[in-house]
Amino acid sequence: MRKLRIAVIELVVKAPTRWVFGRIMNANQASIMPQVIAHWCEQEGHDVEFICYTGLENLFEELPTHADLVFIGAYTQAGQLSYAISNLMRSRGAVTVLGGPHARCYPQDALKYFDYVLGFTDREVLRTVLRDCSRNRPVGVNISAKGQALDLPGVRERWKFIKIVLQKAPLIKGVSMIGSLGCPYTCSFCIDSVVPYQQLSFDVIQDDLRFLLQKFKKPNVGWHDPNFGIRFDEYLDAIEEAVPPGSINFFAESSLSLLSEPNLKRLRKNGFKAVLPGIESWHDMGNKSKTGSKRGIDKVHLISEHVNMVLHYIPYIQTNFVLGLDVDDGPEPFELTKRFIDLAPGAFPAISLLTAFGQAAPLNLEYQKAGRVLPFPFHFMNNNHVMNVSPKNYSWPEFYDHLVDLQSCAFSRQTIVRRFKAGKKTRPRWLPWVNVLRAVCSEGFGRIKYYTALRQMLESDRQIRRFWEGETAEIPPFYVDWMKRDLGAFWKWLPEGALYHDTNAYLKSEMQTKQVENTAHV
Repeated sequence: MRKLRIAVIELVVKAPTRWVFGRIMNANQASIMPQVIAHWCEQEGHDVEFICYTGLENLFEELPTHADLVFIGAYTQAGQLSYAISNLMRSRGAVTVLGGPHARCYPQDALKYFDYVLGFTDREVLRTVLRDCSRNRPVGVNISAKGQALDLPGVRERWKFIKIVLQKAPLIKGVSMIGSLGCPYTCSFCIDSVVPYQQLSFDVIQDDLRFLLQKFKKPNVGWHDPNFGIRFDEYLDAIEEAVPPGSINFFAESSLSLLSEPNLKRLRKNGFKAVLPGIESWHDMGNKSKTGSKRGIDKVHLISEHVNMVLHYIPYIQTNFVLGLDVDDGPEPFELTKRFIDLAPGAFPAISLLTAFGQAAPLNLEYQKAGRVLPFPFHFMNNNHVMNVSPKNYSWPEFYDHLVDLQSCAFSRQTIVRRFKAGKKTRPRWLPWVNVLRAVCSEGFGRIKYYTALRQMLESDRQIRRFWEGETAEIPPFYVDWMKRDLGAFWKWLPEGALYHDTNAYLKSEMQTKQVENTAHV
């Protein structure tokens, strides 16, 4: 195998960062897998340049002029940006590879713009690409392992690339770790709902924690597990055996069902400062919140009591909601969320809109069969700029009336002050200010402004209304101009046709697979 010049590019964001919160925190959102790919490529004997785009850099200037092979890791919101980068790097003679959530969700579309598109990626999948490293055009090659990798290099092994990311974090520096893959819950909209739960090595976790104490006085560690602590006692045993209690600040996404009071006491003892449980819906998914058959206001009271109890032990909690689900009807889901905000003022409400990301989840097949998936450009598919599934029980103006009202309540100045006061005695002292920054930046004031403007355009702009109603697939100038601004120098490198994608590609692929299976059976 010849020695290759390899560039690994992680797109944390899709465009230059303008908001203060993003400028402070984006680097802490960096993923683990691009670092893994970079490390594995070096182990195979290749020269690697690692680039992490957080929105602060001039990405166009940072791209290498000479590379044999370029790996790009991207979420769907960076789909158009990744296509433009691929086109540019191909023009410079490189072979290009796409990995990450967008590659898993939209492989049929990505194959038009990359030589390789990777699903589940282990070392053997990577070696296949490295050995071949050929141009596959006009349609690329889709490669995937049978499941997630059985093991991943830890922090010590990835440290060279982690340092590159940390240099981009001006104030708060967090290190990403992962102890498990997949999830035991089956939330219908989630990409991890069909991935079997898999525990990674506790020995690697312990070694990484000890290593970090050599690098920082008090490290900040963000767990990237889809659901932290499924094997709770074993996890905490490993942490307690590796490092002194409270010597590391930990942040984790975990379900309320795992956050019992005994577990919370143990988490506090071991330095957990933030948890991000998914509540999702007031009428569904009670297994994640341990509310069983409770619905509506009964669930609100139960959850708010639980969240307030969590805040006695963990100083920061983000509660995650998804609006626009088929179980939602009328003002009730929005009013119940407002009631929860009143009852649990210390929690930060992260409000997402139902988004069907290609073949991320089997439920998306049902949306496609019903013709409910709208052809929004990938650039806007980040769970809040658009909802690409026509709501079952709302008109668009009605839905956005409720959403603007809820967002205005969740991030009113009075609510922001209450949230800050609820956490002002916590440690570290910067944690309560995170809520304030999030509220006055894009997640709070920014979305209020955007949703209000969109609601008005749904009434006054015929092109936008027809697009949202599914009457036309032609992208309104409002969105095209937005993408031009965001992509900047990359706009001219966006391949022809790359603004559009087949919203029913997943459904067509499944139908073709069944036809092949039926033919083989006959």
